[in-house]
Parts: sequence; C-alpha cells; structure tokens
Amino acid sequence: MPSSISRALLFGAALVTILSSTAANAADLLDKIKADKVFTVATEARFAPFEFVEDDKIVGYSADIMVEIMKALPGVELKRLDLPWQGILPGLAAGRFDYVVTSVTVTPERMKAYHLSAPIADATMALLKRKGDATITKPEDIAGKAVGSQAGSAQLAALETFAATLKDKGGPVTVSTYTDFSEAYADLGAGRIQAVVNSLPNLLEAARQRPDVFEVVLPTFGPKTYFSWAGRNDADSASLNALMDTELVKLNTSGKLAELQKKWFGAPMELPETLPAAE
Repeated sequence: MPSSISRALLFGAALVTILSSTAANAADLLDKIKADKVFTVATEARFAPFEFVEDDKIVGYSADIMVEIMKALPGVELKRLDLPWQGILPGLAAGRFDYVVTSVTVTPERMKAYHLSAPIADATMALLKRKGDATITKPEDIAGKAVGSQAGSAQLAALETFAATLKDKGGPVTVSTYTDFSEAYADLGAGRIQAVVNSLPNLLEAARQRPDVFEVVLPTFGPKTYFSWAGRNDADSASLNALMDTELVKLNTSGKLAELQKKWFGAPMELPETLPAAE
C-alpha cells in the first residue's frame, strides 16, 4: 500500500497529466478554424456599399476584402451570418461566431471591450437631407429639426453628442432611432424626418443610388473616425486577430484596399495602418 507521500506524488502526477491534456485539447481559435475548415463571421448586410445582399449573396467592399484575406486560409470555408447590428457585438462576446466582418465604427469604449482591427475605411460623420432642402446647408442647421440614425450605433451617439451642442442655436434636435439605416432613409424620403446621420461613405452611396431624392450635407462633423472589424479581446483569439490585422495592413500598403475603395466608393481613402490608442 503506497505511503501518504507516494499517494500525493501520484495524485500530483495525475493532475499534471490532466491539465496538460486539457491545454493540448484547448487549441486557440485560429487553430480550431483551420482544423474545422470553417471561419464563421457576423455581418449586418444592410450597410451598402460595405455589405449588402444581391442575388441572395452578401456582396460589397467587405466581401471583396475577405476574398483576398481567405487566401491566407487555404481550404477554409468562409461562413457569413447576416444578423441585426444590435446583436453583433454582444454575439461576438458570447462566442456565437469567430469574428465580426461588418463596419464597426471605432470608439474608445469598443477599443477597450474588443480587439478592433486595422482600419478598413473612413467613418467620419455627415448628414443626408432631401434634395433641394434649403433649410439645411451645414450640420448646425439640424437645430430644431427631426433627425434619424440607427439604434445602438456610434452614429446615433455622435448625433446625440452633436445635438446637445445645438440646444441654444435654434431649438432641440428631435432624434428618431431605427433598426437599420434603410428605414431611416425611407422616412427621410417620405418627409417624416429632415436628415439622417451616418458615416460619409454610406451617405454618398445613398445619394448615388437616389440622386433625385437625397443629397449629402458637407462638411462632415465630429472627430476623424474609422471603420474596423472586431474580434474577442482574449488569449484564444489573439492569433486570429493578428492574422486579420496583418492581412489588412498588407492590403493597405499594397494598394489593394485603395483599388477596392475606388470600385465601391469612387475614390481611395487615406487610412493609418493602426488605430490610435484608446483614450
């Protein structure tokens, strides 16, 4: 019969074996994606020209970028889930998919909560109005008017912050929220609201699609802002996050991102290789 010391040694050895086996089986996320041969990402496919549905397929700027990035994952299938924006970042945190490939506006709060990728596009805020509306010629003219944006978005937060500065300049802004921007554009076109706040590239696309109905109000307002993608900010996701960042920087420095920006936005954008540090 083993002594108490021998039993302790045997127990310790067994515990080390169990922990080593668990660690070996807990491959990181990128290893799991390669082993399963499926990379599952979340997208809000109602954000043209970044991501939208055409002929039952998700297409757009981000889809073209992913065609290039998937070359770094040979043999792996890309599975894109089309989800409402309001559930995407919570779903990422809950582990319901591997990564977010949709336009995530960079904010200090999101930089602390998630791993935000290298920038993919400019996201500076602007206004869309009905064509010919002479009462709005600059962003400050929304004082006293009804303005819409998407619920839970950085664009809505920017609108609310900007509106707070206009209280003494023509009356409070009446803010309307929508599940997605297509609903806000519909209300703008119907005259139920007088402007929509979104990022400049999206508004340029909306005006391009319906030039007889909409026009963009310039200049932009608020600080310079960027779109990125998002991963979980944990050790298991670190190698996947690093891969995505590396590939995006390669596409930026090679000029491929600029080529895709010309295709989808009509002009290239100047983007930093990395995001500024969160404040």
